[in-house]
This record gives sequence, structure tokens and C-alpha cells, in this order.
Amino acid sequence: MLDIKIPRATAKRLPMYYRYLSGLHDAKIKRISSSTFAEAVQVDSATIRRDLSYFGALGKRGYGYEVDNLLDFFKKILNQDHLTNVALVGLGNLGQALLHFNFHKDSNVRISAAFDIHDDMINTVQSGVPVYDVKDLQEQLRDQQIEVVIFTVPATVVQDLCDEAVNGGAKGIMNFTSKRLSVPKNVRVQNVDLTNELQTLIYFIEHYEGE
Repeated sequence: MLDIKIPRATAKRLPMYYRYLSGLHDAKIKRISSSTFAEAVQVDSATIRRDLSYFGALGKRGYGYEVDNLLDFFKKILNQDHLTNVALVGLGNLGQALLHFNFHKDSNVRISAAFDIHDDMINTVQSGVPVYDVKDLQEQLRDQQIEVVIFTVPATVVQDLCDEAVNGGAKGIMNFTSKRLSVPKNVRVQNVDLTNELQTLIYFIEHYEGE
């Protein structure tokens, strides 16, 4: 990402903006107004204009935004102009689903190495991705220069594996377990608790229906 200091809330919205603009580009739409943009991504137009203002004059008043220009800009700030390799640790049901999906089909992110403990998986190729013994996690991350790791393992072992990943050079962790990880300050953790997200959704359906 470019060396621009932006609020955390803005940073979280940028990938959503990028995905929407990619769809417009594929549909050969050349220009988009902030109001149409806002309706599509369900973020008010004032917030969109404020988010984009951190990066300079990307649009024109009364004209809107040039889709291709804005998309090219987002590719740079989100590092979408080069491929990012990711490691996946744990090939249970969720891990297998992520492996079959693989992210390079929809973005410039791909799972390039997977790790597991089971002999029938180790030293095989699953969905085009080589599977290594989890004991080799630190070594392989370092050798392949992989800095992003996804964990879909039991919560009882994830901290130890996270420590191995950090020692192997990991700078970003996506954690699908319920355990909150302890990492150095220079390592970013994104927690994805599917059970909690589903319970939150059900709560809002039951208590805020029609709002």
C-alpha cells in the first residue's frame, strides 16, 4: 500500500470499493457518480467522498469518477498489481473449502502452500497446491518468502503454530479460530469467528427486523 496514513474504518472499506469497481470494469462501464457508487456498496456518498479524498483529487464535482483510473489507483494501494502468495495451515473441512476456492480466481491473492499433520495429505498436491508437513512451516515460509498465513486449525494448537509462522517471517495472520492470538506489534491479525458472525446476524434479524 502507498505510504498514506488513513483511518482504520476507511482502510476496511477499500477492498469493497475495489471489488465493485472491478465489476464495473468487467461490465465496460466508464464512469460512476458518487451517489450510484454509494447505493451499490451501501455506504453514504459523503463517506465515500471522504474516504477517497485521503488520496487526492480522484473525481470531479458533477462528473463523478472514471472507473478505470480509480481501479488502477486501488490496484496500487491494495497491492493488486502484483501477486501475493498465502499459506494455509490446516486442511480440515474449512481448510479444504478455502483451498478449492483459492483466491487468485477473484483477486491477485493465491494459496501457494498448504500445511497439515496427516500423512495421507503431506507431500501431495491438492487443488494445484503442494501440501507440506506442518513441522516445516517456519522453514517453508522463509524459503518461499510467504508473509501471509491462514489458520484453520484447532484453537488448542493455533498459538504455537502462529509463533512458528512469525518466526518464519509472517507479517499477517488470518485466524479462523476462536482463540485470540498474541503476536509482536509488527504482525497484523485478522480474526474471523464464523460462529460469532452468524450469532450476530441472527440477533439483528430477531431484534431489528424492518429497521
